[in-house]
Amino acid sequence: PISSIKHAGLPWELGLSETHQTLVLNDLRSRVRLQVDGQLRTGRDIAIAVLIGAEEFGFCTAVLVSLGCVMLRHCHLNNCSVGVATQDEELRRRFSGKPEYVVNFFRFVTQELREIMASLGFRTIDEMIGRSDLLELNKDILDWKTKGLDYGKILYRSPGATSVATRYSIKQNHGIEQVLDKQLIVLAKPALEKAAPMKVELGIKNTNRTTGAMLSGEICKKYGQQGLPEDTIHFQFKGMAGQSFGAWLARGVTFTLEGLANDYVGKGISGGKIIIRPDSKTDYAPHHNIIIGNTAFYGAITGEAFICGVAGERFCIRNSGLNAVVEGVGDHGCEYMTGGQVVILGQTGRNFGAGMSGGIAYVYDEADIFRNKCNMDMVELEMIEDEDRRIIAGLLQKHIQYTGSAQAAKILANLAGQRPKFIKVIPMEYKKILESKKRVDKLDLEQAYDG
Repeated sequence: PISSIKHAGLPWELGLSETHQTLVLNDLRSRVRLQVDGQLRTGRDIAIAVLIGAEEFGFCTAVLVSLGCVMLRHCHLNNCSVGVATQDEELRRRFSGKPEYVVNFFRFVTQELREIMASLGFRTIDEMIGRSDLLELNKDILDWKTKGLDYGKILYRSPGATSVATRYSIKQNHGIEQVLDKQLIVLAKPALEKAAPMKVELGIKNTNRTTGAMLSGEICKKYGQQGLPEDTIHFQFKGMAGQSFGAWLARGVTFTLEGLANDYVGKGISGGKIIIRPDSKTDYAPHHNIIIGNTAFYGAITGEAFICGVAGERFCIRNSGLNAVVEGVGDHGCEYMTGGQVVILGQTGRNFGAGMSGGIAYVYDEADIFRNKCNMDMVELEMIEDEDRRIIAGLLQKHIQYTGSAQAAKILANLAGQRPKFIKVIPMEYKKILESKKRVDKLDLEQAYDG
């Protein structure tokens, strides 16, 4: 009866009429792809996932193992003995993984899956998606803790499932043809075809999301990882940018934004340059006001960023090579950072540098409160040296040139006097690597093998 199904809390709509009672599905399943992950290792794992209803599958640990990972769980300590997760060049030389190993692993996985499909009478994955009626619980292998679990809701197949699709079959119109990137690609045609420099001014709205990703894709198709010469393509935007402004921005592309931006600015930036400054009509102090959202430059690979204002939480997390200047950040700044240089000309939130294993951050601690906000598990705090001062000065000069920052100009005008207010945040293991490299370079040593 409908009443008992309804109380079961099933994830679909129930429709009742005066003449009959039916279970009504909204057919959302036909318009989405479902992905499953988490300890997938074998063809049998995939077969079970497919029968429950999945059609995409995420592998992680098993692939790492096929490449040589021995699960030491030392990834954050920089001493991976097989060279998978480390910045140490000597340890990296021990990495023996090859793409062919991954290919071979998936060949075995798919072979097992094909055998299971054949035993069930299926020719294609599409035929078996959502056929949970072919699964049954083997209670003989359950321990006392799990014997009482009820899998009924997971394996339930609605009587109405035959009238709607159980897999992705209806392509949605996401309006890709109308996105701003399509216009950028047309405007950048001379640069894309002949690497001719160009500069264009455009407006931007918060509905323009991931601006720059498709443009960068076109550059990569033709020029590969090396991209274009610096500043070949320069777009100057004005307004409020939507999420992921400048995501995966390729080398040779410069985005200047006068206004504000939402979360994920510069996500995965890959050689491009992003400059963001307040609207020229504003009169507030940028280093006291947020100008970009959370998780900016997440997973940045390389490039430059100059932000004349404060960023939200998790600025530059997982940054592996970006050089950036910003005038303040929220909580968890530089979390899990592995490379690059970040200059922060203002206050930070709590838990700065958590899991930071590489790269260097320079924090202008005018109020002398930073030490209580830094996560000291993996980093050390130092006064800046002459080489650090040169790095900071170079980045501040660029910051002033691109954004006109009053905060940067004030500091740079008396950098010698402001020097004690800068704190250098450097991971302990990363520091050892840099010191070791300096010793080797100083001695001009060469590695020799005895045959």
